[in-house]
Amino acid sequence: MPSSSGPGSKGPAVLCVGIAVQDIVFRVQEFPPPGGKCMTNEFVVVPGGCAVNAAIAIARLGGRAYYVGPLGHPADTVSNQIIDQLTRDGVGTIGVVRVPEATAPVSGIMIDGTGERMIATYRDKRIESARVADPDRLVTGMSMVLADNRFPHFVRPICEAARRQGIPVLLDADRPTVADDPLFLVPTHVVFSSECLRATTGQQDLAAGLLRMRSHSNAFLAVSDGPGPVRYMDGGAVRNLPVFKVDAVDTLAAGDVFHAGIALALAEGRDEIAAMRFGSAAAAIKCTRFGGSMGAPKRAEVDALLART
Repeated sequence: MPSSSGPGSKGPAVLCVGIAVQDIVFRVQEFPPPGGKCMTNEFVVVPGGCAVNAAIAIARLGGRAYYVGPLGHPADTVSNQIIDQLTRDGVGTIGVVRVPEATAPVSGIMIDGTGERMIATYRDKRIESARVADPDRLVTGMSMVLADNRFPHFVRPICEAARRQGIPVLLDADRPTVADDPLFLVPTHVVFSSECLRATTGQQDLAAGLLRMRSHSNAFLAVSDGPGPVRYMDGGAVRNLPVFKVDAVDTLAAGDVFHAGIALALAEGRDEIAAMRFGSAAAAIKCTRFGGSMGAPKRAEVDALLART
């Protein structure tokens, strides 16, 4: 729950639950061929993972962001670096669970000249055993919970605790699963990546995928599709919401920034359409900057883009 040592913003408190990763990011002109090599133009090491990226974005957008998730043992250097960077970015780490003998996940990422990414991730299986001791305490005082589905057994009790307290829950459905996954019964809102929705439903058409998911979830349902429109359920119909067109430099963390913007806007009282438009603007700005989560925009930048359009 929020504490006096947490973030200093006066915005809504949003709890971001899920995976944390150390991203080692290389910028290249073109991806190398199989077995080939290439030189990098830029190189950064930044915190990553769906929930961590979202927490950083929410803090920059003016919310009070908190991260809870599993990390490595207390002496794990990478885990400590992630926590230190979150603290510097104004994110509270009230519910980090340190897993004995485990190490934090690490990703090696290449970003090419078009902004597309190629990712290889190492994840210690012991991380998946983590659980929170008191999920009700963690969500008390929060305005919103944003959870990814990378560790469903970790996030579900927290999401259920939020719902018991009347707190809305946005699920970032990024990991392919099954359409009747019980996690889909918990949140008030589910936003899929296009890859996740297709793999989960077996439907290549995104509208058909949303329609199938309607029989498995009563939540507000939407799916992002990179530079394509956001599709969302409106009653029994699927609608399209255009996104902001930009020249992409780096798409890493763009989806997480999109979810962060939606979560914060909902916590501020906006409706779903306005919230998705706010998230889309934040994600568009992020795509124009190299560096993954470090490219997340400030609130004034998003407000200015919305005002211009």
